[in-house]
Amino acid sequence: MKIRSISANTRKSEFSVVTRAGAEFSFPFSKADPRPSADDPIEDLFVDKELGNEAFTYALRSGKEGSVHIEQVLEYNEDPKYLADLLTYRLSIEAQKRLEGSELSRRQLASRLKTSVPQLYRLLDPTNTSKSMKQLVTLLHILDCDVDLIVRKKDAA
Repeated sequence: MKIRSISANTRKSEFSVVTRAGAEFSFPFSKADPRPSADDPIEDLFVDKELGNEAFTYALRSGKEGSVHIEQVLEYNEDPKYLADLLTYRLSIEAQKRLEGSELSRRQLASRLKTSVPQLYRLLDPTNTSKSMKQLVTLLHILDCDVDLIVRKKDAA
């Protein structure tokens, strides 16, 4: 996800991030490192092209610099799509680890999944976000893993 614009609201002590899709997110100064403050305010703030427009960089009066990646912003704001992609990513990484310790060949796995070997590789690719949870759970089951999903109410704190 790319950042279109960034601004700092010193009264609210937060950054305001607008993505190319038009979504707007806030990110508090207190989560940034180094932390902007009244004694060390932000002197420069920009969407960082060197980081692929996926982060913003700021410089403080003291000369310290920091960058914040869009993933940090999405995680802080608990963006539902980001969290779902993160779960898919974690399951993909776990499937890769389990596959390394498995005696099953890629061809055998693909056969049991009733798919092709190239599709198996796409399923194992953590950057591929178009796969389904059903496919990943089925793969992990074939690799002798139990997958339990726990849903619980968020802590009030």
